[in-house]
Amino acid sequence: MENKVVYSRSGRFDFLEHMSDIYVRAYGSSILELYENAGLALFDSMVNIDHVKPEVVKHVEVEGFDLESLLYKWLEELLILYYTERLMCSSINVVEFRVEESGGEAVHRLKARVECETFNPARHEARVEVKSPTYSLMRILKHEHGWEAYFVLDI
Repeated sequence: MENKVVYSRSGRFDFLEHMSDIYVRAYGSSILELYENAGLALFDSMVNIDHVKPEVVKHVEVEGFDLESLLYKWLEELLILYYTERLMCSSINVVEFRVEESGGEAVHRLKARVECETFNPARHEARVEVKSPTYSLMRILKHEHGWEAYFVLDI
């Protein structure tokens, strides 16, 4: 049975019905766009990203042993920006995605440029505070017309 959509950014991501946390379905025509939209979903769950100005540029690099671990580490690294610098991102550009062999194991790497603004409660209406991404219900699917990722954010 498909989870009911409770919020949607058409063509980018949906928030699906979940008992206690935020269940996200992100989309992308490419793997790069998928990770961009997953990151935007994270921040849009915390604040309306339409009100976040691109004032600060940061560069983020993560790696994982598969697509799911890469997604987890990507979301975790974006949350670190929020918790350490109070930065909310409104624009994300994944500039590199590659898979390399290292010691007989695949290593997935992602590099991105993110544009952010420092959270200001006078300007940004807080929605929820995300504690962390989780592996619960996480999956990444490739379809004929693009990519889809499902993941849960612990609140």
